[in-house]
Amino acid sequence: MSTENKVVLAHGGGGKLSHDLVRDRIVGAFGNQRLASLDDSALVEAGASRLAFTTDSYVVKPLFFSGGDIGKLAVCGTVNDLTVMGAEPLYISCGLIVEEGLPFATLDRIVASMGKAAEAAGVRIVTGDTKVVERGSADQLFINTSGIGLMKEDVDFSMARIRVGDRILINGTLGDHGMAVLSAREGLHFEGNVRSDCAALNGLIARMMEVSSGIRFMRDPTRGGLASTLNEIVEGRDFGLVIEENALPIRDSVRGLCELLGFDPLYIANEGKVLAVVAPEDADVLAEAMRSHPLGRETRVIGTVEESWKGRVGMKTAVGGTRVVDMLVGDQLPRIC
Repeated sequence: MSTENKVVLAHGGGGKLSHDLVRDRIVGAFGNQRLASLDDSALVEAGASRLAFTTDSYVVKPLFFSGGDIGKLAVCGTVNDLTVMGAEPLYISCGLIVEEGLPFATLDRIVASMGKAAEAAGVRIVTGDTKVVERGSADQLFINTSGIGLMKEDVDFSMARIRVGDRILINGTLGDHGMAVLSAREGLHFEGNVRSDCAALNGLIARMMEVSSGIRFMRDPTRGGLASTLNEIVEGRDFGLVIEENALPIRDSVRGLCELLGFDPLYIANEGKVLAVVAPEDADVLAEAMRSHPLGRETRVIGTVEESWKGRVGMKTAVGGTRVVDMLVGDQLPRIC
């Protein structure tokens, strides 16, 4: 389908079309520097305090999948967008767009899941809104959440702080969420455990911040996966990123399903992962601290910031070569979050 004159599904997939849509047609219309940075959360002032403020919408299909559901996903995703900025998440809103005909049992289950996830993450759902649309005008249920978190005075995680020689860390296996949602959507049954990694990362990141002041930048690689996040980091920069294929943690079940369906796990969504760029002298202590937390036991150092790859992402392959890791134009898996 032509993308010249209309929005297509791939515009929502987190790849190049998503970035073009946001940058070329949305950001410029609002015209302010806070928005132009396109961080996971905006940093704003409220009196003497700095706050992180974020919003997100969830349209995942199906509503329930192994390891989570749309309600848990909404809470954890909002918490994570605040936390990767270095904020302490405090409050969340809950906006529900409900299709006529949704069973009360389904709604009750999802709302209860949101409450449970918020309690586990130590945040409160304090405001919200509910709208009901005609049958056929939505796909059962969409959720919008916004979140507010408190920033510490000395915390500044930004791409501008990244330096050549820094190390790249990831706290666990890639592609689990996307493959779990796809399996539920298509009714796939196979050997191996494919379960979403959906989780709130504020506890893990708090531990990281306790042991090191060498964290340069963090982001959660959700839509578009690890590859899209890495490409977002290097866009327009005077450095590049090089990752090592042998260092990437990928479950055999996820790798096998990706190979079967022709997908690349580098581009599959994650919902419980944090990508951290850190000072080289702090990489080992951070990795050790992350592995001591339940959500970081499979932490790996997966790459390095290098000058020679200016504005690009490269990968040292298992067979000894090096290839460019581009951002996908479209989306391998729509409606994944």
